[in-house]
Amino acid sequence: MLGRREFLGGTLAAAAAVTTGGLAGCGSGGATPAPAATPTAKAALPDTDTMMDWVEQVVARGVRRPGYAADQWAQEFVTAKFREFGLTDVHAEPVTVTRWEPLRYSLVATPAGEAPVELECFPLPFAVPADGLEVPLARFDEADLAAVAGRAALVDAKIIGLPPALPAEFGSAPKDGTPRVYDPDGTFTGETHLVPLVAGSEGLIDKVVEARGAAFIGALHDYPGDGCRYYFPYHGRTTDIPGVWIKGSDGRWLSERLARGPVQVRLDVATSSAPARSDNIVGDLPGPPGDDELVLVGSHHDGPWASAVEDGTGIAMVLAQAAYWAGVPAAERPHRMRFILQGGHMCGGAGLIDYVDRHRAELDKVVLEVHLEHAARDVAARDGRLAPTGRPTPRWFFTSTIPTLEKSVYDAIEAERLGRSMLLAPNAFGDMPMSDGAHYHTAGVPVVQFLAAPWYLFDEADTLDKVDPDSLLPIGRAAARIIESTRGVTAAQLRAGLVTR
Repeated sequence: MLGRREFLGGTLAAAAAVTTGGLAGCGSGGATPAPAATPTAKAALPDTDTMMDWVEQVVARGVRRPGYAADQWAQEFVTAKFREFGLTDVHAEPVTVTRWEPLRYSLVATPAGEAPVELECFPLPFAVPADGLEVPLARFDEADLAAVAGRAALVDAKIIGLPPALPAEFGSAPKDGTPRVYDPDGTFTGETHLVPLVAGSEGLIDKVVEARGAAFIGALHDYPGDGCRYYFPYHGRTTDIPGVWIKGSDGRWLSERLARGPVQVRLDVATSSAPARSDNIVGDLPGPPGDDELVLVGSHHDGPWASAVEDGTGIAMVLAQAAYWAGVPAAERPHRMRFILQGGHMCGGAGLIDYVDRHRAELDKVVLEVHLEHAARDVAARDGRLAPTGRPTPRWFFTSTIPTLEKSVYDAIEAERLGRSMLLAPNAFGDMPMSDGAHYHTAGVPVVQFLAAPWYLFDEADTLDKVDPDSLLPIGRAAARIIESTRGVTAAQLRAGLVTR
């Protein structure tokens, strides 16, 4: 089974009061959907200040990669909150991950006839170390792969920019029926959405390995702020050669020097890598008597850095749903509910894969899996500085191609005025959504998976100021509406409405 990020880069580059209605009767005949469900008046979502406090507490612990102390703290924090809210059977399901930590790293370039220059860099996660590796530098050119054999390959890694609404047309997205884009203020016009992946992504690294390159040096072009603290790839597999990311400006400098003559580089990268544990934290709420169907609500608790958006906000949004539904009497919940904050996301989606494999026998009873990731502010480079644009990052709602479910999602988006949102087909960017819940879709579970993809998602620039607090409550209300819309619908009924294209 593919890890969550093993297919995404190449695919992206190629694509350059309680209501009782909801989805009732959604069989293959396509019954008319009921009006949009509304959250019950008998419970309230935690307010924005509470959710932001949760994010702040998580971020304050520091770098939260799998196996790190900060991530262990996050697991304990989530467990305590689940118990405080009154969830039942709160427990940890252990997941084996690789704990990877960069200890020291440097890149020194010496152009012919010039003094050595040390360039800022950051190592490729899980790549093999380098102990004073000294080799000539060569530009990477797919038309002449032999040129990098035995050399350090200088790769132009261009950050992908897309018209914001374009992904709504990718994959099996329907061309009629429910609208796909909700942008009532027309903010998408003339805008480019920079996503946190480079064209070709891991494929570039693989090609350097196949060409017998001695090292990978990726220059991040069009990267706002001209940084290089980029935690990618994070598939959890060892890369057979050492590698680092460098600034786009330094990449241009190296290219200019290569055009004049030979350049020698020295690469030092020391890391630690060892097996570790990163738990899935799980808690349940009972549903109406006699209803054995299940709704899953999830996200992940680890991140590449202290990572406020990725996924401090995901933790907060799942906790908000748990607190909200715990305040609704069991008889008035649409189904049994399970809340999951998965571990090992930054190690190939290990927690997701483990949960789906471990619970595969019960997935047929899952009516819907709702995944919540990344309430993000849009940030752009202006006059050499990073500044918020005043808008949220475009919002993606990966939604199974079930017409009644798509309508419930769009109605919830519209009801909560979640502008700059769009419905995406689950296969918009490949075989599965670009979310930590991807494998629920491939396991046949109907999904609604919310995700925003700002360029800084894998960068240490993902700090508290990047969180969009104004999004937290309306996203939470929209999620509650979508979950409420499943009242009276079985997993089999909802899946019978699945449209394959």
